[in-house]
Order: sequence, then structure tokens, then C-alpha cells
Amino acid sequence: MPESIGCMALGPAPRVLVGLASGLTWFDPLTERLERLAPIEADVPASRLNDGRCDRQGRLWVGSMHQAGAHGSLYRCEQGSPPRRMLTGITVPNTTAFSPDGRTMYFADSPTRCIRAFDLDPATGEIGVARVFATIEAGVPDGATVDADGGLWVACWDGWRVVRFLPDGKRDCEIIMPVPRPTCCAFGGPDLSTLYVTSARTGLDAETLQRAPLSGGVFALRPGVSGIAEPLFGAGVAA
Repeated sequence: MPESIGCMALGPAPRVLVGLASGLTWFDPLTERLERLAPIEADVPASRLNDGRCDRQGRLWVGSMHQAGAHGSLYRCEQGSPPRRMLTGITVPNTTAFSPDGRTMYFADSPTRCIRAFDLDPATGEIGVARVFATIEAGVPDGATVDADGGLWVACWDGWRVVRFLPDGKRDCEIIMPVPRPTCCAFGGPDLSTLYVTSARTGLDAETLQRAPLSGGVFALRPGVSGIAEPLFGAGVAA
């Protein structure tokens, strides 16, 4: 890729929508062709896109962060419309996920350690006032996903664990990982019952890498619940 990748969404096969540093770009893995869809803060040199995910109607929600210390934003992106800024004052956007019925959006500004929940109107994409959903005690919230029962699985950066929260915000369980920096969760496999967890190696000192040599690896877990198929961008249907 010509720029760093913050997130991606599935599109009509075989295309995927990639959140590059300066905006959204269609990528065809068969031809390796790139086609810019929409710039986002492309005129801000220190800005880049980070976490993002499609809601149940196929709208992509993606956050920006400013490496120079300024605040980023959360954008709602729809096919045929320019990106719309929905939240501002964000340092590190993460934990973007949606309840199975599409009526709740989860989101976190990682340094706050607080996961917020927003009422979401599935028809219009408008969100209500934020409320505190849960707080991460070990590490900070990074990427997340939701299972078919409505549980929110959160990767805890610098926390050595993945935590599951029930829809009411209560901590249900946690999985201790062999790496300090799990970065995101996603369900996959034929029946979506495998939880894949990515991790990061960047920034770890030699002593930590000696303790956690698998840092940077991808892990497959069987947590006993299944996930939900990801909606296609712009289609409002699951893949």
C-alpha cells in the first residue's frame, strides 16, 4: 500500500475498502488496482485514519488521529456521500463496534480507558448522547468486535488480555494472552466460532520481547460463542 492502513471493510467481491492514512480507497486484490473513494483530512500532514468498522447498514465509521498532538474525529462514511464528522476531540480512536440489532455503537478514545455507548438510529445513522459502558483497568481499549449474543470483545493494548463485556456493560470474562499488546478481535471460520486476535510488536523493548516472543503474532481462540458476519460497505447486507 502507498500509505499505512488503519482499517478495512468488505465490499462487493473481490474489492475491499481500505482506510489509508489520508482517506478511503478501493483495493482490488486480483488486479492490485487502487481507486480513491474519499479523502479524509488529506490536507493535514500529521493526520491519519485509525480504527474503523461498518455498522449493520453498511456505513463505515472511521476515526482519525493526529500524530502531532492535535485532536482527531470520528467520521460516518456512506456510499455516494462525503464523509460526515460525527465526533471531535479524539486522541486515539478505537473499539468501534455495533450491537447485533444495530441500535448501539461502541467507541473508545483509548487513553481515557473508557468505552462509551451511543444509541444509534439504524435508518438515519444519527447517534445519541454518549454514556459510559465500561472501563478498562489493565491496559487501554484497542480494537473490538461483537458476538451473536451481543457480547463486546475488546483487545487491551498493554494489558496482556482480551476482555468480554455483556450488553449491560458487566465484565463477563477475560482471556490472558501471551503478548502484552493485543490489537483487535474478529470472528472467522466456517461457523464464525473462531476468535482471531492480532497483536503488535512495535515499541516493545528487548526485555519484554524476551518475555513475549510471540508479539506481533495472530492467535486463534475458541471462546464458545460465535460472531456475526461483517456487513458489506454500502450494501447493508452481511458477507
